[in-house]
Amino acid sequence: MRRTHALAAVLLAVGALVPATPASAAPASITWHGCATGPDDRLGQDLDAAGAQCGDLAVPVDYRRPRGRTITLALSRIKASDPARRRGVLMINPGGPGGSAIRQVLLAGHLPDVAARYDLVGMDPRFTGRSSPLRCDWKTDTFIRSAGPDRRSFDESTAFAHDLARGCAGLDHELLRAASTRNTARDMDAVRAALGEPKVSYYGVSYGTYLGSVYLQMFASRADRFVLDSSVDPDRFGPGLLRAVAPAVADALRDWATTATGQGLGATAAEVLSTVDGVAKAAERRPLKVGGYAVDGHLLPFLLFAGVYQDDAESRAGLTDVVRTLRDAALGKPVTPSPALDELLHGLTTGEGPATDRSGTPIVCGDRAAWRDPDAYYRDIRANRAAEPLFGPLARNVNPCAFWPVSPAEPATAIGNATPVLMLGATGDPATPYPGQLALHRALTGSRLVTVPDRFRHGVFLVAGNACADAATKDYLLGGALPAADRTCR
Repeated sequence: MRRTHALAAVLLAVGALVPATPASAAPASITWHGCATGPDDRLGQDLDAAGAQCGDLAVPVDYRRPRGRTITLALSRIKASDPARRRGVLMINPGGPGGSAIRQVLLAGHLPDVAARYDLVGMDPRFTGRSSPLRCDWKTDTFIRSAGPDRRSFDESTAFAHDLARGCAGLDHELLRAASTRNTARDMDAVRAALGEPKVSYYGVSYGTYLGSVYLQMFASRADRFVLDSSVDPDRFGPGLLRAVAPAVADALRDWATTATGQGLGATAAEVLSTVDGVAKAAERRPLKVGGYAVDGHLLPFLLFAGVYQDDAESRAGLTDVVRTLRDAALGKPVTPSPALDELLHGLTTGEGPATDRSGTPIVCGDRAAWRDPDAYYRDIRANRAAEPLFGPLARNVNPCAFWPVSPAEPATAIGNATPVLMLGATGDPATPYPGQLALHRALTGSRLVTVPDRFRHGVFLVAGNACADAATKDYLLGGALPAADRTCR
């Protein structure tokens, strides 16, 4: 999946045939209004209560045809609380892809000094949230599942992925072809222009770092202060975005096991991990009955993956509770899932949860071509099963992009520029592993990386409880000076 630098340069040249923004197109205007759409719209009510405005902006489906068909972007804004000292606009993206960004302006309440200087702006990426959403016909929130232990279970995964792709195939193919990070970056720049801003600042986390780096590559002269938190490897984003995560997830699970000793799962971390291994094998033999749900070998590794995203005490205790529940189910005991586990399983088996991954799948499949031969995925899993026994079949499994009804409309963006950027990362990040963060750091030669070591979590700013990293971020956004060198925040 990794491209050579030479091939990447060729692909970037081909991609440049699609203009970044139409030079002849005048900026469209934003229609601002209240945020709540009705009495049941809790998000809109929260935004209204915080003093936010919401807005709509029409943008081209295809930027090569600027006067053709349009879609509507959903925006939110909280204006700078100190207009006399206002610097500009800070756009925020929470990741995904598929995550709604309009709620992110509520960070104003946690960042009064930043919110004094910037208008905080959220833009739901095209086809997600409230931005002309595409809704695949799925009965699950995410395509992420384990391939299981053998060829039979892998073939079940293949059928599952094929069904999910078929659930998107009935959507408008012109819109599916227009779902990509490059087009979302163009949308960001259209918002910048519509706001009348010569430049835009940005904070993005997880997938938001890839979106931010693509914007930097396409629109470097229009970028002001960019912060990228928990970065995605720019050469991996697309259908194979998870292929490298298995070792990092296993490390995070080992870290959790040290906190779960003496709580009914084992007296040592090794015994706790042995319990997990036994539960996983039991789920592969026969689905575990957890309340009204069946947790099989496809689903159980995902529950563990979801449980190690954060390493705070509350999250670690929550995963311990989940594993105890699954252990009891494996022993044949009647169990009732906790409210949090019930909510997660409900979304995974009905599609009625947040469905962020489902919303973002057209972008994942639209950014880079997938392997089309299921056997290629199976060979990859087998080649790595000894080193990655539990999470390799999850990370390397076939997904709906292998059966996607349309091909990417343009090549993925090759990242490589010297624009100043502040990057944040944790060495034990299980979702965007640190080696991939270093890859983006090398590609963005003007970047400075602030590292939080020995933390097994995804996301740093404001959520890791690291005063050093938080201060570096605020100093950059408010003062504009990057650290003189990369920094480790212990």
